[in-house]
Amino acid sequence: MNIIPLSRPDITEREIKAVTGVLNSGILSIGPYVEEFEKKVASFVGIKHAVAVNSGTGGLHLIVRALGIGEGDEVITTPFSFIASTNCILYERAVPVFADIDYETLEMDISSIEAKITKRTKAILAVDVFGHPCDMGGLKALAEKYNLKIIEDSCESLGSEYMGRKTGALADGAVFAFYPNKQITTSEGGIIATNDDAAADMCRSLRNQGRAPTGLWLRHDYLGYSYRMNELNAALGSVQMDRINDIIRRRAKVAKMYNERLKGVEGIILPYVSKNTSLMSWFVYVIRLEEHICRDEVMEYLIGRGISCKPYFTPIHTQPYMVKMFGYEEEDFPNTAKAGRSCLALPFYNSLGEDEIDYIAKTLKEKMG
Repeated sequence: MNIIPLSRPDITEREIKAVTGVLNSGILSIGPYVEEFEKKVASFVGIKHAVAVNSGTGGLHLIVRALGIGEGDEVITTPFSFIASTNCILYERAVPVFADIDYETLEMDISSIEAKITKRTKAILAVDVFGHPCDMGGLKALAEKYNLKIIEDSCESLGSEYMGRKTGALADGAVFAFYPNKQITTSEGGIIATNDDAAADMCRSLRNQGRAPTGLWLRHDYLGYSYRMNELNAALGSVQMDRINDIIRRRAKVAKMYNERLKGVEGIILPYVSKNTSLMSWFVYVIRLEEHICRDEVMEYLIGRGISCKPYFTPIHTQPYMVKMFGYEEEDFPNTAKAGRSCLALPFYNSLGEDEIDYIAKTLKEKMG
């Protein structure tokens, strides 16, 4: 049986040549490609500073710390996300405070956020779920009202636009990630985006073991980390950034074919796209199944016919270590729990063909039938 994978990176001879060039150069770390990659991302997003790091998780950790969030501070965030958006808060011994989502948008509900604000609240960490831009207008109004920082986990949304502005451009700090299933890949890696000069300087120091901004050899002003991006990753990312607009268009074409074939299928809810989203940069294609349908049975049916699929996401508050730390129960956040039971990611990547999408849609319809 030919298996249709869930994702597949889009690598051309240009990327291979760039990486080979780095290997031949003898400069594998702290070299020119990292700076080149940073400049391309900063220009594309429309921000002053881009700081390349080893992962999206590392980037989130550094921006949390650089914005002065520490032990005992509270950060309001979503339980419907990849685990890193909560872990980065816990790393600094701050307290993640979950706000339930709106089931239609999968974003944190603004009223749910406001109800969670206390005197200890320092920031809101919002997530561009599946590449869909969060409601930055509503978040900024709330942040200004209560004097809070906004951190945008844009790890899944490189290229998406909220009312004509790129995701990552409107927050105090944002992070993009480049794992192989993302819009572009550096294999492993991430980048911090900010217009805050001091935060950018701090992140540059912290990613390199807290080394002094002066660059003096083996002088370290802060307790830092080994979060640098290497030259191989950056060279790969730099070439991918040259192709970013074409990549976004190709992914949109795949999403459109899915939408056309799955529209009106009983039991399936198509991905939500807000009217404020002026450009959607698709990370994954995630459908929702109506409550009476057992998602696991649908997954088993698809997998048995060679179609890879996964639940996206398993809510953070139901993860074993979070239950142990905070005593959460699944229904503490009912909309998140509902989304966690119903969301299903289908195969999605640039080169996914029309015949394959036809087969996936046909198989889904048979099961839903």
